[in-house]
Amino acid sequence: METKWLEDFISLAETRSFSRSAQLRHVTQPAFSRRIQALEGWAGTDLVDRSSYPTRLTPAGQTLYSQAIEMLQSLQSTRAMLRGHSAAGQDVIEIAVPHTLAFTFFPSWVTSLREHFGPIKSRLIALNVHDAVLRLVEGSCDLLIAYHHPSQPLQLDANKYEMVSLGEETVAPWVKADAEGAPRYRLPGRPGQPLPYLGYAPGAYLGRVVDQLLKESGTAIHLDRVYETDMAEGLKVMALEGHGIAFLPQSAVRKEIKARKLVSALPPEIDSLEATMEIRAYRERPTAPAPVKTGSGRAAKSAGASTVADSLQPKRTADALWSYLVGTQPPH
Repeated sequence: METKWLEDFISLAETRSFSRSAQLRHVTQPAFSRRIQALEGWAGTDLVDRSSYPTRLTPAGQTLYSQAIEMLQSLQSTRAMLRGHSAAGQDVIEIAVPHTLAFTFFPSWVTSLREHFGPIKSRLIALNVHDAVLRLVEGSCDLLIAYHHPSQPLQLDANKYEMVSLGEETVAPWVKADAEGAPRYRLPGRPGQPLPYLGYAPGAYLGRVVDQLLKESGTAIHLDRVYETDMAEGLKVMALEGHGIAFLPQSAVRKEIKARKLVSALPPEIDSLEATMEIRAYRERPTAPAPVKTGSGRAAKSAGASTVADSLQPKRTADALWSYLVGTQPPH
């Protein structure tokens, strides 16, 4: 039995919808259903009444629901204590960041933090967007930093996760300049002469944003995909070699634009092929510790365990950093 099965089951019990819970758990609905079935196989009984709509739990499911919450809370507390042993005195902030932001945004952001907040110790976990979000959902990082575009929102429950804005980023088409400084290729291309296009691999977050831009363009764009990768840095290198047009975050090409190595592939008459994205930080909302009854031996032991856990909290800097970030937000 895997703990993520319990997390899936709790989500289903609370949303009463397989499709909604699959979204919140960042898996496909068939994969989510298989995990619920695997949990039922482990339990040896049906946990979900599939004859009703909305979905509801069987009596056995109701029993497991309450027990699952207690088990996961106990596991999380134990993990926090274990982390305290290894991280005590270090106070390292673990931050999950998609690859592109890890290269472009993160270094300058840390520089700004050190100037205005103070020195921090951080551990960067560079992943694709899906896996970075899973790190946060599974409690394996303190912060998630990711792009946000209205057409591609991250499915994070606002009741469980809080968010602050860190800035904005623009994605636009860039291309190598020729000897005269003009773009080697200029959009929109022609039906019989499509332009070489350096694209993001299927499933990449920036790729979905760019696909939406191209789909909504008022001008027909003619491109021939000649190369793809899921990393903006890989596209930039290919664009610098003159292999085609690439949609890149401006922070990734700032130096190349200043040096005129890359120029805009947009003609003056097209201004709808740029997307402005927000850069956001997310964290799980802190939960208040459960009240401890006094007077019994078991309660005394629980109180003692709570005291130990409190003394091993290694993430005070993460909490202070979040408070600072909240304070930098503009008034609503």
